[in-house]
Amino acid sequence: MKEVFEGIAKAAARIADALAHDDTGYSDNKNSTGDVQLKLDIRSDYIVEEELSRIETIHALASEEKESITPIRDGGQYLIGYDPLDGSSLADVDLSVGSIFGIYENSFVGANIVAASYVVYGPRIEMVTAYKRNVELWRQDRSGEFRFVQTLQLKDKGKLVAPGGTQQFWYPHHKKFVDQLFSEGYRLRYSGGMVPDLHQILIKGGGIFSYPGTSDKPQGKIRYVFESLPFAKVFEMAGGLALNDRGERLLDSVPKNHHDTSPCFFGSKTEIERAIAAYK
Repeated sequence: MKEVFEGIAKAAARIADALAHDDTGYSDNKNSTGDVQLKLDIRSDYIVEEELSRIETIHALASEEKESITPIRDGGQYLIGYDPLDGSSLADVDLSVGSIFGIYENSFVGANIVAASYVVYGPRIEMVTAYKRNVELWRQDRSGEFRFVQTLQLKDKGKLVAPGGTQQFWYPHHKKFVDQLFSEGYRLRYSGGMVPDLHQILIKGGGIFSYPGTSDKPQGKIRYVFESLPFAKVFEMAGGLALNDRGERLLDSVPKNHHDTSPCFFGSKTEIERAIAAYK
């Protein structure tokens, strides 16, 4: 696993450089879901594939930016599902964005994810890894190396709310739940980037990130393989919960296609349990 995390770190350093200096405009291409790709999306996807393809233990790669799975090495052990640049539309206004990685064995289902990582490109470049028993924070130093900072653990109850989805299309029970949290003094922390918003909840010790099903998108927008399952691995290992709108563990899910989506809730136990109670 060490070489996989090292490959992610190398890709992150190159993506950070691209964010600092490359064109933030749109390309003429569309991704697998029909969204017009930013030039940074394409560049970041190329960087990740190039760095991870060099690792002997990797069998195949699945990118949010590509329709098909890319085979790498017959004898490889790991399958990597990744979003090379989550929140890329925020880059042109200079907000934090990120990369997400799920590391699987055998197939892209929740039970087979053995590790996860994500990178935040903000004022500082930080990487979080979840493997075995620890969720660890790493920070890039002046030499470009990632140095261990601390182990991360969520509290049972937090105070931050990051509510995704277009509010116009929220179901009434979801709006009532979010409004109740705000009436109790919870603070809004939502940038429109999944990585920085979840990172803030994790670093600050607790709260809830939600991307529910909505009347226009009943299955939500967050993709299992590239986003939901990696963050579910991180949050569960950090002592939190990661569930869908039926109260089921995201890590118990078996997506039919690696581009499938699901409503999702990540955060501290208290807030997630309250969310599921509101849905029931």
